[in-house]
Amino acid sequence: MSGPVTIGVDVATAGVRAVALDVPTRSVLASASYDLPAPVRAEPGHSEADAGVWWPSVEAALAEVTARLPHRGAEVRAVSVAATSGTVVAVDAAERPVSPALMYDDRRGAPYNAKAAALGADRWARLGLAPSATAALGRIAWLRDNIPAAVAVRHTPELIGARLTGHPVATDSSHALKSGYDALAGQWPAEVFDALGVSTDFLPGVVAPTSVLGEVCRAAAETTGLPPGCLVVAGMTDGCAGQLAAGACEPGQFVGILGTTYVLKGVSTDLVADHTEAMYSHRHPQGWWLPGGAANTGGEALADTTDLAALDAAAAELGPARTVAYPLRRQGERFPFVSAAARGFRLGEADSPAEAHRARLEGVAFVERLALDHVRRLGLEVTAPLFTAGGGSRSPLWNRIRATVTGLSLRVSESAETGYGAALLAAATLLSGGLSEACRDLPGSTSLVDPEPAELDALTGSYRRFCTELHNRGWIDDELLTTAVR
Repeated sequence: MSGPVTIGVDVATAGVRAVALDVPTRSVLASASYDLPAPVRAEPGHSEADAGVWWPSVEAALAEVTARLPHRGAEVRAVSVAATSGTVVAVDAAERPVSPALMYDDRRGAPYNAKAAALGADRWARLGLAPSATAALGRIAWLRDNIPAAVAVRHTPELIGARLTGHPVATDSSHALKSGYDALAGQWPAEVFDALGVSTDFLPGVVAPTSVLGEVCRAAAETTGLPPGCLVVAGMTDGCAGQLAAGACEPGQFVGILGTTYVLKGVSTDLVADHTEAMYSHRHPQGWWLPGGAANTGGEALADTTDLAALDAAAAELGPARTVAYPLRRQGERFPFVSAAARGFRLGEADSPAEAHRARLEGVAFVERLALDHVRRLGLEVTAPLFTAGGGSRSPLWNRIRATVTGLSLRVSESAETGYGAALLAAATLLSGGLSEACRDLPGSTSLVDPEPAELDALTGSYRRFCTELHNRGWIDDELLTTAVR
């Protein structure tokens, strides 16, 4: 270790993870994880958790990490928290939870969100983000109307921040986004909340990510091992922190995260509202924007596949499939196009399990290419290489197919986890170049995966068949088809 240390805390649905980062080298020094109880979904549309268990788990993770550092945490200069987007809880005047935490998929706020969509229609159109049935905005109104002891509402990071500093803290514009915060105007939508009977006093203050919220108080220092005076820094949602951890933090840079589903996130200089509502944008700490979207297909296309290594080897030997697949395992797509009617399909029959497997890999790559084409038709720049992370990026064959289909070299990121990204956000406060310097030349990225020229023509032809079929079924519009097959 050669300099100051920061710690990122990830409070996810399933558990808490703390990651200590050596700022000069961006290398991970220590980490610790603690499980959280699974959300309770006892009634239809309900999804809730006990917010009271968050701080003890964060406290324990921090204590374990600081104990592993050479100077037992004395070198930690800043800490930041990232959490699951859209989780809210009602608190009393002492910042103590007085309700269950309503999770990202809780639908009790759906009627309020329907009203909010109409009340703020002009504002949402400018932002390219209308409240969905599961938006946190509606859950805030529900808590106000149904929890008599509620004095205010908080997102996960504010609860943790209050325990770290000993006083209430603001939220960041990223965690506030699905609660209705207008990051373009820099304000809560008063016309919406007023009509729903929610006072702005019920809402937290909002600051930009990487803003200093306060310092670690003596009580928190004694139980966590953090030094008194350590900066507490505003973080971002788990998805944004993961994007930064992958290395995509400058305009034009994008990361394709291939986990259970496929997610594309990037950086643009200006806000571009997506009229199709397939993408929406968070605000970058340096004033840029973070457009992104999540598909309903991805790694789950291989959920029933066994012996992946053998199938990958056979599919690599085979070469491009003659059949074209859209491996959507459920009805409905949300990105790179929005269609409740979308269903998976296959054009032609595979001659072998290896070809069927190869077609599924190619199908997900076609979704990625279409996502990039959608980004380009919105007027956004995409620069090479395309950063990539997630379980699917561990397949060399899949990476080669994706590089060939997209025409972009891929840079695989090994440290694209939320806690690492939160630690980078904390580090940005210590560096003269801010977040851009913190995310530059991150360690753990493998060499580039380049397109395969010998497979380019075949895969381009299959991609055009794929897009034409989507258009014939009425799922993508003329403009996107033209952009894709030009």
